[in-house]
Amino acid sequence: MRAVIQRVTRASVTVDGRIAGAIGHGFLALVGVAVGDAEPDVDALAQKIAGLRVFDDGNGTMNLALADVGGAVLVVSQFTLLGDVRRGRRPSFVAAARGALAERLYEGVASRLRDAGLHVETGVFGADMTVELVNDGPVTILLDTKRAF
Repeated sequence: MRAVIQRVTRASVTVDGRIAGAIGHGFLALVGVAVGDAEPDVDALAQKIAGLRVFDDGNGTMNLALADVGGAVLVVSQFTLLGDVRRGRRPSFVAAARGALAERLYEGVASRLRDAGLHVETGVFGADMTVELVNDGPVTILLDTKRAF
């Protein structure tokens, strides 16, 4: 699984003109599911997101996690994170998992984050979405369960 984590002051996702999910301070997590991903990837990704210490402590050092600052997470599915552009100019998405498996694992990440006691909002799997955010910092972290974190 791949994810782009952005520390935000606010973020929202809109589908068909209606807000599907919105948060204040926390993370926007764009999540892509790859062919071959399974439950251990879900667990690893959720644990890493929940434990990321990228919020400032009293000394101005990135030392606090979401739970420490009362932050929330907006989880949005994004298969384009698996796009391969090594050849040509049009991305290949053959590495992206399809259908029910991809949806189940994406939903699993949101569920595990909720189980960790975090407030979680989501987009709509497979929908054409508009995502708005205000990146705080900016802080953007790339995660991939197939590579060492």
